[in-house]
Amino acid sequence: MLESKVQQAIALLQSIVNDTGVPRNIRGAANNAIKMLQNEKLSLGVRAANAINILEDISQDPNMPLHTRVRLWSIISVLETIKD
Repeated sequence: MLESKVQQAIALLQSIVNDTGVPRNIRGAANNAIKMLQNEKLSLGVRAANAINILEDISQDPNMPLHTRVRLWSIISVLETIKD
């Protein structure tokens, strides 16, 4: 159940990474969040919390396209439901 939410978040983040219309620093942050979510040394809750921190930091970037910001908010919403 929770693992499927993580996979959903990774798929959404991957779409941001592959969008060449998104600035490089934002794609890099999305990629870092993916790596964090895939780190099996940490519990699911810790992985989700760390990914949320990365995404919240970048979500205030003024260069972010609006559609990407909305997508980030939806990813954060999914990740916030993951608790240990």
